[in-house]
Amino acid sequence: MPRFQIKHITRYTYREPARESASQIILYPISDEGQEILKYQLSISGDPLLASYTDHFGNKVQTFTRIEPHYEMTIESDFTVITHSKIIPDDELASQESWKQLASLHTNISFLDYLKQDNFQSLPELKRVIESLHKVNCSPFKTTLNFCDYIFTNFNYIKGITTVESTVDEIWKLKAGVCQDFAHILLTMVRSVGIPARYVSGYICPNKNGMRGIGATHAWIEAYIPNFGWIGIDPTNNCVANEQHVRLAVGRNFSDCSPVKGVFKGNSDHKLEVIVSVGYEDGSVIEEQSTDAILEPVYVSNSAFEIKQSQQQSQQ
Repeated sequence: MPRFQIKHITRYTYREPARESASQIILYPISDEGQEILKYQLSISGDPLLASYTDHFGNKVQTFTRIEPHYEMTIESDFTVITHSKIIPDDELASQESWKQLASLHTNISFLDYLKQDNFQSLPELKRVIESLHKVNCSPFKTTLNFCDYIFTNFNYIKGITTVESTVDEIWKLKAGVCQDFAHILLTMVRSVGIPARYVSGYICPNKNGMRGIGATHAWIEAYIPNFGWIGIDPTNNCVANEQHVRLAVGRNFSDCSPVKGVFKGNSDHKLEVIVSVGYEDGSVIEEQSTDAILEPVYVSNSAFEIKQSQQQSQQ
């Protein structure tokens, strides 16, 4: 059972004082049979009062406001987690019966959010690829793995080529991107054949194993497999998510899982730094730092600006 020490620091520095800032954070990791949180500490500059609630997807969400003018705001999450190995579905259930069970979920309110398919310009082209990969008598689990392998094989992993606002159309045309982009393409493919799928944000902690996304926040998907449940699939690394994947939040897409977002009044000229470090049991530490790559200021009203921190984190 691997043990990881993960620190996630978000720091905003403003050229002129920001005021009346309101923020939402999803930084408390999921705690279930797959991972155990041993300790957790959250610190925010100004020590604001926190309000907490559990959202529709089961994530712990916290909110706070800072009324007074401030030139800097730092949010630091620090926790220790033990992860457990995942059992791989044995696929013993007949393929036809598996698809029949999935079809029955289309009227189940618990799965509707994870089956909704957005329409986009390149959908007909993508559907042709899906049809070529969706083999007869292939189980839902193996079909998902086939889609995952297609993305890993045909898409280039290139940092900085996409942004937090890149659409599925743009990613599909580029055939390139980072973990967030690959997860969104895989979500589209899996949902298109009737398999419920959800976006997962978190961290990947492979130490020196050379996997993509090491030392920073990461994104993958979870697909629902009959007689098994939710299983993580990582298209960036073409693998089943295992004990090296630490889950932070789940949702329909990255917007539901953004670790930090909010609004503030003031000049939009500012700097964002994000530092994520992963400590291992052997004493080694891997750290990833980014500046401005994941901040999107959007004019709202009355000189207020919205800020949203993407799961790409330094374009992972």
